[in-house]
Amino acid sequence: MHLPAYETLVYETVEQHVLLVRLNRPEVRNAFNTAMGRELLDLWSRLTEHAGDWRCVVITGAGDQAFCAGADLKERNGMTRETWRAQHELFERAFWAVGDLPLPIIAAVNGAAYAGGLELALMCDFIYAARSARFALTEVSLGTFLARAQPRARWVSQRWLKSS
Repeated sequence: MHLPAYETLVYETVEQHVLLVRLNRPEVRNAFNTAMGRELLDLWSRLTEHAGDWRCVVITGAGDQAFCAGADLKERNGMTRETWRAQHELFERAFWAVGDLPLPIIAAVNGAAYAGGLELALMCDFIYAARSARFALTEVSLGTFLARAQPRARWVSQRWLKSS
């Protein structure tokens, strides 16, 4: 399967059947902007439709400071209410698409996983965290937390408890 070149994501096959995806905005700690939301939704949709030879996806952040710092608040500063809602809906769709992916997805958290970055990690099937990893739901102080990952986190914990 051939994937397109993305502006905010880079990917490579690192082992046979393993796709490594990097959130590639290290200058802003890999914060989600609208382009990244579109590209993540496109990537997950393509892989759901046809995964090719890949059997696992590992997602991480570019650079050594952050997995993902959440939404790019500088981009949001100039948005109208309608534009913000459209972006938020896009992010929601991209996050839920992770749950639809038929391949296991591993979040390799290599630094800060804040706000939407933590929610993305929680949507994954497994989180592997470096010692430098930090986790926080900072959006609750902004009043924008919609608990995207809560149902998935609850499902994972219930499934894990049943198998223990």
